Amino acid sequence: MDNVATIFDRYEAVRHRLPSAEFSPGTTAITSLRDIADQADAFIFDAYGVLNIGESAIPGASDRLADLRKSGHQIRILSNAASYNHEGALTKFQKLAMHVRSNEIVTSRDAALARLETGLWGCIAAPQDDLSDIPVPTRRLVDDPACYDLVDGFLFLSTEAWSAGRQETLEASLRKTPRPLIIANADLVAPREHGFSLEPGYFGHLLADQGFDDIRFFGKPFAQVYDMIEASLPGIAPDRIVMCGDTLHTDILGAAARGWKTVLVEMDGLFSGHDASTYCSRSQIYPTWTLSRI
Repeated sequence: MDNVATIFDRYEAVRHRLPSAEFSPGTTAITSLRDIADQADAFIFDAYGVLNIGESAIPGASDRLADLRKSGHQIRILSNAASYNHEGALTKFQKLAMHVRSNEIVTSRDAALARLETGLWGCIAAPQDDLSDIPVPTRRLVDDPACYDLVDGFLFLSTEAWSAGRQETLEASLRKTPRPLIIANADLVAPREHGFSLEPGYFGHLLADQGFDDIRFFGKPFAQVYDMIEASLPGIAPDRIVMCGDTLHTDILGAAARGWKTVLVEMDGLFSGHDASTYCSRSQIYPTWTLSRI
């Protein structure tokens, strides 16, 4: 899972678990979002690979958001990042000099927490995550197998401190007593400054491959985050919403399943340095438009 080919193949292997959408072959290259501004009332942006790479803003991204707001377009950021709470997501973009408002951000963590059931949840989280936004009782899971066996369900927020040994402990606990596993970030990987990190979705699908059936994925391409975006854009028709993202199986597939239009952003994300059209043909996932940077 350290190159585009292996990442693409893994997404294809789990595609039967992803939403379906119909596509017409072919896509149109554009040079700027200004080229399609008259075809949209709202632009939705993925974060990694579109607005930022790790902790660095992509050149021109902040200016583009400001330009679109000035032209009367609604702006939303739709991120699968679940390692920090909503306030942390807002702070991150402000540090990147992207002056977004709290209501302009929807994360997979937001969607997952909104659907938590009552009970004691075992949390797989980054060490610095204080879990203060989680509305139910929690227990942080690290190495002790007894802690895994005590909880009523599992909430997988971050892979920052995850390991093969902890994955084995989770699997053993689920085999002993089946319980729900909420994957709060459905991505398999995320682009970083020096490669790709494995994300919660990767480990969730490993367990699904082994037959565990109560695994609930949140974030793109699954429906709940799109429900939240559309609820925040009352009166805007789906075909007037444009999703801008760097990944076919999350950003493009999920948005197309909702009837949104799509832009595959190619320069900085998953397909950086690669011919994305090859992967479009292989997957039969075709964005409406392609663009180097937003």
